[in-house]
Amino acid sequence: MASVGEVAAMRRAIAVSALGLGTTSPNPPVGCVILDTSGCVIGEGFHRRKGEAHAEGNALAAAGAAAVGGTAVVTLEPCNHVGRAPACRALLIEAGVARVVVAVIDPTSRGEGGVAELRRAGVDVEVGVLAGEAELVLRPWLTALERGAPFVTWTYDAGDHRQLAGFDVHGYDAVVGPDGRLREGAPGGHGDTFVLPGEMPQGDPEKVLQTLHAAGVRSLLVLGKHGFGEFYAAAGLVDEVLIRLPGREASSPVSELPPAGFRISAVRRLEDHVLVQAQGEGPPFRAR
Repeated sequence: MASVGEVAAMRRAIAVSALGLGTTSPNPPVGCVILDTSGCVIGEGFHRRKGEAHAEGNALAAAGAAAVGGTAVVTLEPCNHVGRAPACRALLIEAGVARVVVAVIDPTSRGEGGVAELRRAGVDVEVGVLAGEAELVLRPWLTALERGAPFVTWTYDAGDHRQLAGFDVHGYDAVVGPDGRLREGAPGGHGDTFVLPGEMPQGDPEKVLQTLHAAGVRSLLVLGKHGFGEFYAAAGLVDEVLIRLPGREASSPVSELPPAGFRISAVRRLEDHVLVQAQGEGPPFRAR
């Protein structure tokens, strides 16, 4: 059973993993924390983008020789294949860690999986620690993996006056505005991992999303109350809605909060407005 220190380290790893949102795709956003033999944090890291070091590699580099006999706490099962970066399970074995704590098993793991290889090498492994919390960050990637189409978030201003000026889009792979222009949430953040068309493709919405997925997009943000958001929501292809309700418009119609087919999952006050988050009313998300 994971110790109190390991649980705390996993929460830190989950927080760190979110630093990769908007740049890691088509790879998953992963975080890792290394504990020494006394349970102290000696290194942490996250995966920034495809082709660069994975979370485990960055965390081990920060920890150095102190990782020997220690524990690696990671949000997703260490990978078991060599690509542009070394296999993470091999890095952990070579670093001499004695224990690995994992939140979520990787559905794309090659062969028997990184966990099996770690155990075969004599490393103690525990799986499923704070899996539900880790999936909060991994959810877009896992959802896209499950259905072959990006996780879609639709956001708009309830009064449709401010056009979401200043809304932070950097945590999304791609953003489409009311004019149909398509761009990276973090310009240049993915490097050469995918190239987006200049405008949102037209045609059957499911095929459009599949096309974006093939280009590497795992999360898509649709801006604006009218246009693509309404169209994709009507087709049942929007996973999440974020609605900004300015304080001066507290009397906005209830029917707007949220739109039909969605249920409120969180409400937060941010400076001079309220942000309402709503999820689709279909079956709850489950990773394979």
